[in-house]
Order: sequence, then C-alpha cells, then structure tokens
Amino acid sequence: MMNGGDLVNNKSAVGGGVEDMYGEDSATMDQPVTPWTVSVASGYSLMRDPRHNKGLAFTEKERDAHYLRGLLPPAVFSQELQEKKLMHNLRQYKVPLQRYVAMMDLQERNERLFYKLLIDNVEELLPVVYTPTVGEACQKYGSIFRRPQGLYISLKEKGKILEVLKNWPERSVQVIVVTDGERILGLGDLGCQGMGIPVGKLSLYTALGGVRPSACLPITIDVGTNNEKLLNDEFYIGLKQRRATGQEYAELLQEFMSAVKQNYGEKVLIQFEDFANHNAFELLAKYSSTHLVFNDDIQGTASVVLAGLIAALKLLGGTLADHRFLFLGAGEAGTGIAELIALEMSKQNGNPIEENRKKIWLVDSKGLIVDSRKESLQHFKKPWAHEHEPVRELVDAVKAIKPTILIGTSGVGKQFTKEVVEAMASFNEKPLIMALSNPTSQAECTAEEAYTWSEVYDLQCSSIMELYESINLHLCPPFICRVEQSLPVEAHLTPLNMMAKSSCLARQTMLTYSLDLVWV
Repeated sequence: MMNGGDLVNNKSAVGGGVEDMYGEDSATMDQPVTPWTVSVASGYSLMRDPRHNKGLAFTEKERDAHYLRGLLPPAVFSQELQEKKLMHNLRQYKVPLQRYVAMMDLQERNERLFYKLLIDNVEELLPVVYTPTVGEACQKYGSIFRRPQGLYISLKEKGKILEVLKNWPERSVQVIVVTDGERILGLGDLGCQGMGIPVGKLSLYTALGGVRPSACLPITIDVGTNNEKLLNDEFYIGLKQRRATGQEYAELLQEFMSAVKQNYGEKVLIQFEDFANHNAFELLAKYSSTHLVFNDDIQGTASVVLAGLIAALKLLGGTLADHRFLFLGAGEAGTGIAELIALEMSKQNGNPIEENRKKIWLVDSKGLIVDSRKESLQHFKKPWAHEHEPVRELVDAVKAIKPTILIGTSGVGKQFTKEVVEAMASFNEKPLIMALSNPTSQAECTAEEAYTWSEVYDLQCSSIMELYESINLHLCPPFICRVEQSLPVEAHLTPLNMMAKSSCLARQTMLTYSLDLVWV
C-alpha cells in the first residue's frame, strides 16, 4: 500500500494502489512505457483520475514534475494524516447511508486512499461499504447515483454486448461480479439499482483479497424489474419495463457469457450474485463446464457454514451424521448449504448422499418440505422431500423433527421466535442456532435473543453462532481465482474443492476461537 511516497518511483503505482504481492502486474512489465503516462495527463487531469490522484499527499517533487503547482494548497499531507482526517469526518455522520456516500465519493476521487482507509479500519468500515448499509444504498441508488462504477448491460444492448465490454477502460480483468438485481440481499427485486452489490463485493476483494482494483469489473444486467415502486419512480435509473424471462432472458445471458470469454479469456472468474433462485441454479449448472463461474449464495455461503459446523463439532461432539438439521429457507443458500453438508457426510461415512440427505430437513414458505409436495416443488427442492406428514409452522416442525442444529436462510427477519428457540432448548443441552439472513435487519434472530430465550446465560456453554459478514470475509473468490486459474475450466469449484476449503477454514476457525464459544 502506498504511503504518500513518490508517484514517479513507486512500483505499485501501476497496480491501482494495492501492492503487487502475487505478481499480477507482470503482464504490464514488458510495455515500452509506463501505462499511466499514456492514459493520464499531468496537472488537472491527473488529479481527476482516482487511480493516481493522491490529493495533498503529492510531494513537492511530484507537484513540479506533474504540473500541479497552484492546483493544490501548499501543505503536504502524508497518507496517514489524510486517513486520520477522513476517519474523523466519517465518524461525524450519524446516518450509515451518509458514511456510505462519503466512502463512495472517496473511491471515485482517490482510490489508493479509499483502500488504505478500508484495510486499516475494516471492522468499522466493512458494514458501511457492504452489508448492512449497502442494502439501503441499493434501495436509494437512483437518488445517490453520481458516476458509474461498473458496466450496465441492458436489453437495449442485445447484439452489441461485446462492444459494451470493450468500452470498459481496463483490459486485464480477472474477476467479474454480475447481478441482474432480482434478489438483492433479503430486499427483493431492485432492478438496475442492484449495482451496489457488485461494487461493494469487489471493494472487499481488493481490500481483503489483494486483487488489483483494475482487475475487478462490477456488472449489472438490466432486464427490467417487477418492482412497482421502481417502475413508478421518475428517478429510477434502469429500464422501466417488466422483467424479461424465458428465451429473451436466456439469449441475453448467453450473449453476455460468450462476450466475456471472447474479451477477457476463459479464465476470468464470473461470480453470479443475487440472482433469483430459478435463474441462479440454472446459470451455475449451464456454464460451470465452459466458464470459470461461482455463485456466492450457493457455494460461498455453503463453504463457510460447513466450516462453522465442523468447528462447532469440537463443542457439540459427534460427527455431522450424528446430528439432525433443520433449515428455514429452501432457496439458493439453504439448498446449497444442505447439499454440501450431505456431501461432507458421505465423504466421512461412505454412505450414499441420498441416505445422508435424510438427516437434513428444509422448511419453505409453505411449510416442511415433504414427499407429498414433491410434484409441486421446484427441481432443486425435490431431493429434500422426505416421508413425513405435512407441517405448516416452523415451531411445529422443530417439535416434530427435533433438530440439533437450526439454520436460518429465509431472508425474513424475526422467524426464530421465542417459542422456536425455547423448543430447540427443550431437547438440546447445547442448541446450535445459525441465523444467517442478511442484511442484519432480516436475520432470523439476534444472539442476545437466542441466549435469553434458550436460558443459556453462561456463554462458555453456548454454541449459538452468527455468520453475517464472515461469508464475505472468509471465502473470497480471489483466493479461488488464484488457486484454480491454472486448472482446466471443467475442474473448477467442484463439491470436493469446496469441502477442502471448508476443512481448511474450519481449522482456522478452531485456532482463532475458543472451543467453548464458537463465534464465526
């Protein structure tokens, strides 16, 4: 990370403000000229380029060399002093959205300082640049929009997507996070305003994963929205039409995926983010053999939760197969976690996965998923339809199934009520409750509620876990990208790979946290 030293001599200047620990900038080293000198003029234009602007951190020598005299006040601030000033200013804001806007403004004018600030104050600022604040930012994105931070590809660009990709100024893109805005966090269809999610996610991948900002590309695919409020909002920045579906949608996505491979090569990582269930599973299955694709909601969440479960077994005892699981929520996250748990059980005990699935039960909006509902279920829910009489309410399902582990992925807040938690505690000495839905306002319960209602007052005996931000922190796709970009495309992100990552993460979790209180 730059510390305000000479722009001329600093090797990391080309790298977008992040030290090139992994040699990612080697592709630029054989160029006859320093890239920024071609794309960035001196003087006023230099100060308007967020990749290279340093504000008051430009030294006296740099101000002479780049015609900055008179364009800046005479004081020279170190990057550390700039950081101190900005943190002081941010803490004056009482509304989280104001902090979000201030951070986005900083990213748009001084990229290096933005990442310096985020890296050094990650605990305080992560909830600002991502969940929970990013949810509100997406809801109000039309009002706070200032300048584009990614690519917008809409139905208007059908047949011209490759041209649109070429409009992006960076050529060495390694990671793309793309959304169609249909299922943003637990907030539903936000259409084009879902752009806040790819932007925020990639900011974390730079700050926490070390990927150059110039290698990251946020993309929103705008196929319309079914959100009536947005359709009637005169300030809505997306297409004002109902969502395209079926063949029209599939053709646009096919063109997009082909254009990405053509423009950036087959080893660019494409992360599908916050797609609705029916599209998320289909896209992952369709393109996993031809592209390097990843779905954080299905695969990333599952790996982190499995890691938490493996770590928790130190406290709970037994193996995964010795426990009974009940999920509230049977969408991308719920079924993805359930499948990885069943696969890990099979790896441990050698039994067929179908046999291990019987230890895992799911509840959706219509109640417990049982065999009698099989004909009406979506395809990804059918493996979880077991023999049992229908049960409508969650608390009744808890009492009937008697799970040892309760996991919430519903996206609907306050579903783990006092009655539900008391039921879990009535037949479990150490109930394991994982309230995973985000933003935090949509979490099924808080830790305080679970502790109180279960009457587990001694924290050294509890095993209640919350995972909100750890999904973003602990399984960064940049790690996957670096490990697997040397493999054939069809070898990427198999269940065995994901389980291996979970086992590694579980070991880290057990080393980091006490064996009596598991807090991922």
